[in-house]
Amino acid sequence: MAIGAEASRTTVDLITAAWRTQAVYAAAQLGLPDLVAAGNTDDASLARATGMDEDVVHRLMRLLVLLGVFASDHDYRTTEVGELLRDRPESLRDMCLLYGEEFYSAWGHAEESFRTGASGFEKVHGQPLIPYLRANSEAAGRFQRAMQASNFYFDSVPREIDFSGDRHIVDIAGGSGQLLSTVLRAAPQARGTLVDLEHTMPIARAHFEQTVGADRVDLVVTDMFSGQLPEGADTYLLSRVLGDWEEKHCLRLLANLRSAMSDDSRLVVVERLTRDDGTGLLPALWDLHLYVLNGGRQRTLDSTRDLFARTGLTIERSVELPSENTALILKKTPA
Repeated sequence: MAIGAEASRTTVDLITAAWRTQAVYAAAQLGLPDLVAAGNTDDASLARATGMDEDVVHRLMRLLVLLGVFASDHDYRTTEVGELLRDRPESLRDMCLLYGEEFYSAWGHAEESFRTGASGFEKVHGQPLIPYLRANSEAAGRFQRAMQASNFYFDSVPREIDFSGDRHIVDIAGGSGQLLSTVLRAAPQARGTLVDLEHTMPIARAHFEQTVGADRVDLVVTDMFSGQLPEGADTYLLSRVLGDWEEKHCLRLLANLRSAMSDDSRLVVVERLTRDDGTGLLPALWDLHLYVLNGGRQRTLDSTRDLFARTGLTIERSVELPSENTALILKKTPA
């Protein structure tokens, strides 16, 4: 069989994609974008700053230039991509480290996960993701900052959904608080409540202090599946949560949420919905990523609608968001 040049190159690119991931991870871990931005713009100065061999620096930087992390005429300079990997607020460096360390090692067991259903993350780290984060404050902080930085599309939520009439907005499993603070900025008369686990609270508290003010938000530590959730809020937010859990857990969470909702409350769910029509690359990738991590999944619109129907909730409207995300607006199903 003759091998086509285009198909061969595509196949090789897929096979070697992990090398790209680890080269970019190494750049972020070594602090190369920050070093270049600080004026270390040649191989010799980068070698001195990192303790690396100058020849290895040259070879790594050559690849990173080809990958678009840096540009080079005679000296190196950061590109927009390289700037996003610098060690500073709202960069993607923590995401790069998380995906290059904990998540990368979990994907090393992807075939076993697909074949047996075992968690790749648990195989490597000896425990599920959430207990791991509870026990590892450094990883927990990196995880929350990574999620915060990757949620750039949150700005579109209040542009597409009107919160101006709300007085109380509750974010369930709200993590760092980025979505809630974004919504509260669009609803200056509203108070917020963030519900999550204890290890998320320090980053959330710091985030609210820097954005909308800590006095506008109550922080509640509780089990979202069985704990008491704030009752009768105007809007409940549930962003990128259902995909982390198997069906039985989703049903428990949604039933608990419905119990807290009044007849006038609404629920805004943000997820990446998978499709079987040949589109939706990011949802398909995240679907398997969640499976390898903890047995989660991204669902189709139909299967998501079924979860809601079984817990007495009805989709009233859907809104397409950037980065292949969808916001679903729900109300309690009339009796």
